[in-house]
Amino acid sequence: MTLEGDKARKDKRATKGNCLTVQESAFLDRSRIAHLATADKSGEPHVVPVCFIRVGMEIFITIDQKPKRNNELKRLRNIAENLSVALTVDHYDDSDWSKLGWLMLRGEAIILYNGSSHDVAQEILRQKYRQLRKMELESLPVIAIQIAKVTSWGDLTPHA
Repeated sequence: MTLEGDKARKDKRATKGNCLTVQESAFLDRSRIAHLATADKSGEPHVVPVCFIRVGMEIFITIDQKPKRNNELKRLRNIAENLSVALTVDHYDDSDWSKLGWLMLRGEAIILYNGSSHDVAQEILRQKYRQLRKMELESLPVIAIQIAKVTSWGDLTPHA
């Protein structure tokens, strides 16, 4: 279902499918932060904020050099045990709830340790996030998510 113009702002029904609409793609590409949900083999959930890029129907997230408690990140351990993940982006406006909107992507993730997809993803991430430009990312893994299901709700139009 593709929503356009005023109808997009008024129609609050969730849309579901296995591909992104033009409006969903634009909302995702404008977003600076997402929340990645993973679960271990027992189903214990884990959610963290992430920087990301979209290339077609794939999402890429690099591990960066910010300080971590340890080198074995829970999100990477979870993906090794359970490939199913979800990623959400949202817009919240405390003064006008008619502007609320969110997008959830579900799919399977793999961890890339090297190769052309790994390298290109890190380069595109550096273009989007200037903080990554000074980091040595080459030896750090990239999470690649193949989008299988898309759900969105609310106002996905740009806001000033």
